[in-house]
Amino acid sequence: MVEHRMIDVNGIRLHIAEEGEGPLVVLLHGFPESWHSWHHQFAPLAAAGFRVVAPDQRGYGRSDHPEDVTAYSILHLVGDVVGLIRALGEERAYVVGHDWGAPVAWHTALLRPDVVLGVAGLSVPPPFRGSAPPLGVMEERFDGRFYWNYFARPGVADAEFGRDPRAALRKFFYMASGDAPGAGEGRQPLVDPERGWLADLTDPEVLPEWFTEEDLDVLTESFSGGFTGALNWYRNLDRNWELTAAWHGAVVSTPALYVYGDRDLVPAFPGTPELIGKLPELMPNLRRDPVRLAGCGHWTQQERPDEVNAALIDFLTELRG
Repeated sequence: MVEHRMIDVNGIRLHIAEEGEGPLVVLLHGFPESWHSWHHQFAPLAAAGFRVVAPDQRGYGRSDHPEDVTAYSILHLVGDVVGLIRALGEERAYVVGHDWGAPVAWHTALLRPDVVLGVAGLSVPPPFRGSAPPLGVMEERFDGRFYWNYFARPGVADAEFGRDPRAALRKFFYMASGDAPGAGEGRQPLVDPERGWLADLTDPEVLPEWFTEEDLDVLTESFSGGFTGALNWYRNLDRNWELTAAWHGAVVSTPALYVYGDRDLVPAFPGTPELIGKLPELMPNLRRDPVRLAGCGHWTQQERPDEVNAALIDFLTELRG
């Protein structure tokens, strides 16, 4: 059974869910999610002999939501993972991330390879730092309409999503899923600044089979304190670029796995398809070619739990030996 508790890490309190015994596997969720996005992974990974821990990351759910925007930099987020591993009584762990959790996982491996036994990213590929701040690049490319730029504006998306969190989450999850009309066609997630993010999103009459009303209940409850903490991650994108200058050109050397859906909008971001194609030559310790899941959208481990679990268990058990 999954158990829950609070744990002190780096001056904040994190809520964690945990199950199983054995080598530690830390599962990191993305936006707009919570620990619950991994609910299909707990039992299979625990049965395979691993101790599974999924936190609500800072700014999410029952974990602390620091008020200072600068408290959500990639260095803070990596620090939370390293601190969590230590607080759980371990020196090293396997780290797995989805969506925003993937950059945190990748950067934990990049910055602290001594702590990470193996790293897996779902949806978002490994970080290769660009030559210019990302918000500025997207602002220029899409005339300020890319969703990163919309999310980065203080208070704007916070207010829009907060008016009806359940409807906002329902629309968001459906839009980015493999079930949505037009998924996988490579269209970029652009926002009309006058109408907002949600105005043009379909509100499904029936949820996809993999995303139940009960799942939506849990997710909605986790955002009862608002969306600002989660959105503050986007407000640090350019700052993260500045903070990681010392690692420009560095490559994740830890044993790695990358999994994505062929109907996911993220792997279609500008330059990303080319990056994915080159990963086997760019990543010296990528243990297999990128795993491409047919018909799968953005919510990888929820839309295709059996395939994701099989890939993770194969990867983790191979490394465990």
